[in-house]
Amino acid sequence: MADLAFLWHMHQPDYRHPESGHFVLPWVLLHAIKDYSDMACHLERHPGIRCTVNFVPVLLDQIEDYCDQLATRQWRDPLLRIAAHPEPDALSADDRDWLLDMAFRCHAPTMLEPFAPYRRLRDLLAFVKVQDANTLSYLSGHYYADLATWFLLAWSGESLRRDGRAVPELMAKGDAFTLADREHLLAELGDVLRNLIPRYRALGERGQIELSCTPANHPLAPLLIDFNAAREAWPESPLPSAPEYPGGRSRVESHLAAALASHKQRFGKAPSGLWPAEGALSAPFLNQIADAGFHWTASSHGVLKHSAGNQAPTTIPWQAPEGTPGDITLFFRNEHLSDLIGFEYANWHGRDAAQHFMTELKAIHIRDNDALIPVFLDGENAWEYYPYNAWYFFSDLYGTLEKNTAIRTVTLSEAANVHRTRRTRLPRLTAGSWVFGTLSTWLGNPDKNRAWDLLCDVKQCADRALQGNRLTADERSAVVQRLAVCESSDWFWWLGDYNSPQSVACFDSLFRENIKSLYRLLHLPVPVSLDHPISHGGGAPESGGTMRRAT
Repeated sequence: MADLAFLWHMHQPDYRHPESGHFVLPWVLLHAIKDYSDMACHLERHPGIRCTVNFVPVLLDQIEDYCDQLATRQWRDPLLRIAAHPEPDALSADDRDWLLDMAFRCHAPTMLEPFAPYRRLRDLLAFVKVQDANTLSYLSGHYYADLATWFLLAWSGESLRRDGRAVPELMAKGDAFTLADREHLLAELGDVLRNLIPRYRALGERGQIELSCTPANHPLAPLLIDFNAAREAWPESPLPSAPEYPGGRSRVESHLAAALASHKQRFGKAPSGLWPAEGALSAPFLNQIADAGFHWTASSHGVLKHSAGNQAPTTIPWQAPEGTPGDITLFFRNEHLSDLIGFEYANWHGRDAAQHFMTELKAIHIRDNDALIPVFLDGENAWEYYPYNAWYFFSDLYGTLEKNTAIRTVTLSEAANVHRTRRTRLPRLTAGSWVFGTLSTWLGNPDKNRAWDLLCDVKQCADRALQGNRLTADERSAVVQRLAVCESSDWFWWLGDYNSPQSVACFDSLFRENIKSLYRLLHLPVPVSLDHPISHGGGAPESGGTMRRAT
């Protein structure tokens, strides 16, 4: 019998402004009501499916922030504030501008075009914009109230559209949403958010899923430890001007400890496994993972090929290289199957895609009766490109797998146990990630390297202050927390000329605001260079840049 091991990785960076705590971008909220809720629902509807679900602590922090907002009505997200406003005609200019900029950010063919009232709002805005600069003032509060409502409805999950009350009622109503309508919707979304973490915890407690974690703020740990890790798989990689990230090993240790504490608090026990941010591993980082007590970790086939040769199979687990502490198991994902789900099947009929995926699995099973088939990918970013948020794809795929007697689904801890005797020792571990098997998505480009230099500069300042006596205990804690946000891999992912100018501008600005905030927490002047963008973008990447193919 072959074993299929899904890992669904749930992550969003910290979108909160470092000074105000307000959300600059609403993606945690929107993915929560669409993707995290739907992915839980698929598993609840198919109790025979087993898998691993990975949560990053910084995402869980923000989900809990939204729960607090909806409970206290102290709005820190402009979308919620606009939707709850009792007098839409009195909306501030800033809120109006924010909504007009944001409210059509979605994959239009699946999330906008199917809904005539939402299309009308888009077309009306387009008409007004071609007149003259003053015509936007003619858009009434009614328009903004409907637009905020439809933005939330468009991002609602299929499980809500089928089993909710407010969502299907308001989608049927279409327009002229009253304050009572919007309050009904916010109450329903609040229930979804409050129940998210408990639902996944319940799935874990009954043994259907394994819950794993990632270092707390999703840092690119191999680069925090050593910039030269980038040259293990790409020897010509340009490096930042700074020779290293100061104190990188201790910072990785801090992110690991925070992840363990978060997991125990939210899910009731320590995780057995760790999915590294971006699937990025290196030998020194692997040692730290093992020292922290994790029993398994994972990456992608590109890393395996660089480490053990092009013929090294993903169909077995791997034992860490000689000299690694403990007895940690490594898994490397099947990139072909993972990218089929992440990129290709969105263009297929759901049943056809599920049948094709099963055919691919059967071909592997024929070649190796005891094969382990690791399929790891984002659990949120792909589904907006599927019709109906991949509802029919998952219904057919999970339903077929539940009935299949030759291929069973397993968690990664189960896979480590069942396939333990098949493990092969890695001769070495070459640093890389799940994108191209290299670290080039986060370092090497001039803009990315510039961002690393800015981060190194403020880290040196922070180290001096933390080693001195001029900060209070509360100030020291605030510095460490802000530093963790600055170390997220996401800032470096988005910088570069291949991403869209709109996305680059948002992430570039928020990264610089976080570094500015860190200087202020240190009671130091903010360098003037931080007032200028690092990167400008200019591309139109696949899937909006939120995901990248393995090759």
